[in-house]
Amino acid sequence: MSDLGLPGSVVNMPEAAEQKALWNVRKAGLNIMMSMKGDGKPVSFIEDCAVPLEHLAEYTAKLTEVFNRYGTEGTWYAHAGVGTLHVRPILDMRRDGAQKMREIAELASALVREYKGAYSGEHGDGICRGEWVAWQFGEIINDAFREVKQLFDPQNLLNPGKIVDTPKMDDERYFRFPSTYQRIPMTPVFDWSSWNVKRDPLTGEQTPPGSAGDTTHGLAMAVEMCNNNGHCRKFDAGTMCPSYRITKEEQHLTRGRANTLRQVLSGQLGDEGLASDEVKEALDLCVSCKGCKRDCPTGVDMAKFKIEARAARVRAKGLTLRDRMVGEMPRYAPWASRFSGLVNGIERAPWLAKRIKQALKLAPQRALPAFNGNFLATADSSATAERPTAERPIAEKEVLLFVDTFNNYMEGDNASAAKRVLEAAGYRVHLNVTQGQRPLCCGRTYLSSGQFEKAKAEAQRTLDFLMPFVERGVAVVGLEPSCLLSMRDEFLQYGFGEQAQALSEAAYLFEEFLLHAHSTGELSLTLKPMEGRRVMLHGHCHQKAFDALRPVEQVLNWIPGVSVETIESSCCGMAGSFGYEAEHYEASMKMAELTLLPAVRSANKEAVLVADGTSCRHQIQDGSGREAIHVARLLAQALA
Repeated sequence: MSDLGLPGSVVNMPEAAEQKALWNVRKAGLNIMMSMKGDGKPVSFIEDCAVPLEHLAEYTAKLTEVFNRYGTEGTWYAHAGVGTLHVRPILDMRRDGAQKMREIAELASALVREYKGAYSGEHGDGICRGEWVAWQFGEIINDAFREVKQLFDPQNLLNPGKIVDTPKMDDERYFRFPSTYQRIPMTPVFDWSSWNVKRDPLTGEQTPPGSAGDTTHGLAMAVEMCNNNGHCRKFDAGTMCPSYRITKEEQHLTRGRANTLRQVLSGQLGDEGLASDEVKEALDLCVSCKGCKRDCPTGVDMAKFKIEARAARVRAKGLTLRDRMVGEMPRYAPWASRFSGLVNGIERAPWLAKRIKQALKLAPQRALPAFNGNFLATADSSATAERPTAERPIAEKEVLLFVDTFNNYMEGDNASAAKRVLEAAGYRVHLNVTQGQRPLCCGRTYLSSGQFEKAKAEAQRTLDFLMPFVERGVAVVGLEPSCLLSMRDEFLQYGFGEQAQALSEAAYLFEEFLLHAHSTGELSLTLKPMEGRRVMLHGHCHQKAFDALRPVEQVLNWIPGVSVETIESSCCGMAGSFGYEAEHYEASMKMAELTLLPAVRSANKEAVLVADGTSCRHQIQDGSGREAIHVARLLAQALA
């Protein structure tokens, strides 16, 4: 590069993490190409062809002509330097894809023979290539293959039909989507119309959302984005999939769950649809970590599929008492907080606590959540006394601190600390005070318990309250990742339109907002040194899924003298109510013991544990006896 006059274009990457990230781009590239929407997908059957390098350009051009003849295009990938280009034509196997596949294979095979190449150049043979590679070896060698197979496997038990006596490539018995494949009619609760599209393989143009005629209104097409690539089976793939990491069973894996959902939505597992026992069993250990939303190369969002399944199950089977208690927490939290002495005293009466936990099927090892005041009722909310209007100009720096149910009624110190930090940075802090009405809620507890309509109603209330602020350019800042990030995720699929989009763009986690304000030169925050202070950081799963953990690391490094160590952990295992449920307690603790709890126990007593998630802090406390705090509290301690 220096010889070419471009020495500055060489990037030095000495750090292992950077090197890994770079190689992951190369590894993920093929699967990213597989993530195109619509029924047409890149199909693997000629991607292994290799020709002598001097013929590669001509072969590539002629193969492109073949694709265009059949109204499609190829997706190209991998190592041209050895005469191999992994090319997959885009075909719709539900319709005429099989016929086109055979005809393209015949023409590609002829081209490979013309250039004296190899039809199977790297990946090997198999069901799809078997009939096309026989000419490479000739009749004598093929007979020898068959004889060796017979000698070592006389009953033909080991991988039959893969190397010798292979079936025809268009034998529909081996198709994932045969010509008889159908989707059941159903109406999902979320808006999946952006998946319900058709894509022109030549131009890449997509039809408008909801136009492809999918009988599940896009849900099945979203599920079918899983192409079985198996990235979720890897143990170095970020957050996902914590349940697979502790069970090693395909059933508890993003791919396994997606296959179950696909079979259900195509009517292959009975007529109960998403309410079936098969779906309940497959999703039983899914902790809705959203790791797959980020780490899966094709973006399969199992957490959102689980919401669909829970809602369908509740419609068909009804709610349990525990479901009601979990879902309705935002409604009874004000009363529980008002009588916190009585409510919290339940744990001091073991016989009573035991009976309550048995009735609710909660793990006896867990302490019931403790309520502690009402931050919004006691905080200075003078900045919020005057409801904003779009016409009123911004007279000073403003921000709205959205205090969720957990940080309002259980851990008000976090909200108080965040408010102090924002005010110290020169902001006028509004709060989500509803002036005598029921406090606002993102609806997350309703979603997790299958009460979709109530969740949507709560989201609408929140949206209505926040829009005057958003329209005036005021950022909405939240403390609890699962709550705030629902405004950037689930709110967009309720069908709220442009208002939801506007809110999603204005919504920040606390540390994200500080970093954003710093990048624009708006932040004025002085922090005193904490020399020699070691901070161990555990990221909430949703922070990782939305790439929102790095802002926490950066903000913590603003404190002079602090050294930050991020624990390379998957899900903590608590995951809202999951870790409280008696049948899931053991799985919850196994998830925590993978890396999180051992790392916490190994930390010296002076180390500060930081975790932004309410569930994460509770799991750390239960599993190690150590207290973890929200990043806002540490920043508040460091205020000069």
